[in-house]
Amino acid sequence: MGKVFTKKSFLFGFFLVAFIIIFEIILARLSLPAWPAFMVMIFFFVVKEDVKQAPHILIGGLAGLICVVLCEMFIEALLPLTGHETAKLLFIGLFVYAIVVFQNTVPYVFNSFAFMFFLVGAIARPMAKVSPSVWMGVELVVGIIFIVGILGINRLVAAMLKDE
Repeated sequence: MGKVFTKKSFLFGFFLVAFIIIFEIILARLSLPAWPAFMVMIFFFVVKEDVKQAPHILIGGLAGLICVVLCEMFIEALLPLTGHETAKLLFIGLFVYAIVVFQNTVPYVFNSFAFMFFLVGAIARPMAKVSPSVWMGVELVVGIIFIVGILGINRLVAAMLKDE
């Protein structure tokens, strides 16, 4: 059984927590929601920090957040014909079907990341203090910063441990 704590995990964890706290404070001071960027961070860890998956996360996440807005428009357009719940379920069904059908042809847009961002965005929307366009900006700009930050922390830790 391996060590529970390694120098690498200790240092990486320390720098990551500091990085998270700093950005949480910055985003709070700017009255920006942190959750879209943290979802990017979480998904980047889920894909084991595979840089090739970053576009799938970022573009898929953006597509999911765009679908939150499209869903609202879709419901509003169909409301007189179908009612709210039927229109909502129809949109969700079409969106999920599009992910299944197009995931191999347009994988950057139609993927599980898109669906998860849509789901969380749809849940957050009724309580939102900012528009989904702000979420999109945070997801892209701060999400990229988080990915670059994680890669930078890894390099910093590797450099620190190189001498040992």
